[in-house]
Amino acid sequence: MSRIFDVIQALSGQKNVIVIPAPYLDFFKGDQQAHMLGAILNQLVYWSGIPSSLNDGWFYKSYDELAGEIRGVTADQVRKATNKLISNYLPGVIETATRKVNGTPKKHYRLDGDVLIAKIFPPAVEVAVLPNGNGSIDESKRQNSQIDSVEKPLGNGNEAESYLYTDQYTDHYLQIKKTIGQSPAATDPQPVDSLQIDYSAVLEVYHATLPEMPGVLDMTKDRQTKLRTLWKKYDLNLEKWSAYLRYISKKCRWMLEDRPDTSSGKTWRRKNFDYLITEKCYLAVKEVRADDLPKVPKMDTVTRQEAFDRLILRHGKAQNTVEKTALSMAGGLGRMNETSARIEWNGIWAKALDLVSESELRRLAS
Repeated sequence: MSRIFDVIQALSGQKNVIVIPAPYLDFFKGDQQAHMLGAILNQLVYWSGIPSSLNDGWFYKSYDELAGEIRGVTADQVRKATNKLISNYLPGVIETATRKVNGTPKKHYRLDGDVLIAKIFPPAVEVAVLPNGNGSIDESKRQNSQIDSVEKPLGNGNEAESYLYTDQYTDHYLQIKKTIGQSPAATDPQPVDSLQIDYSAVLEVYHATLPEMPGVLDMTKDRQTKLRTLWKKYDLNLEKWSAYLRYISKKCRWMLEDRPDTSSGKTWRRKNFDYLITEKCYLAVKEVRADDLPKVPKMDTVTRQEAFDRLILRHGKAQNTVEKTALSMAGGLGRMNETSARIEWNGIWAKALDLVSESELRRLAS
């Protein structure tokens, strides 16, 4: 992480005075919530650098705590603004994950300082502080050219860096540094992925809509990649994701239950988040192939006996899957007397119902 980001961390998050760096406000210019967004970003940058943060850069802050720190706003306003900050303005800069602290799930954050600097101070260059001896940027270089460059060899003498001096944000003695010697393609604007995903909000919706499914403690990189692939291919967003989960909650209850498989003695385990973000699951739901089947009715005595009369006594044709299954197991009934055959038929019928239900469930889960 760059030294400059360390400096910004040290200047952020004053306790009794709400200080918002001017570059933050410029970055959010035009947004009616610019000051709130700047204040939240300021606090996140500050807390990302305190010694109590985890070794891997993760730290946790509740919305109530952030609201108390920036003052004058509610926790709900902070929640919405934070989601907006992460999804709309700084995708790829602020990571979020739900991790347990003393057994309680907490929302954690981690910042990529170098990427943040590149976004706050465009173009994609690094910012350094390099005042001259009297504490101000060398005015002679500015007078010769608004942007002037000098070369400074590195320790190994193999590369040089050009320092571009600019008037922008001179109060902070900002100096923009750009490494030379790169191919033109390396400095050309790169295509921007316009898809913005608030992974924390994705998990919040998942946990709230499908509480029967296993919880997710960490939105890993692998999960993020798979989710992003699905969203990009099918033009999904948070609203469509919510609708997708609501549909599963109402129409695909089989995904939410552990069900015994009597034929194998094993159990069909309920599905989980990783299954939901697969293309296979999404298409099955969209194509209405994953809907719960109408429960196979436990046919009443009249229906069961009518099937016996038609299939066994009169050797008629089966009219549905249950009858076909029962008939395939009734080969020995013709050698029994009618009373014994009817008793045996009741057990065959019940087994046929179970087999049909299991077969359909297996087809859905495959």
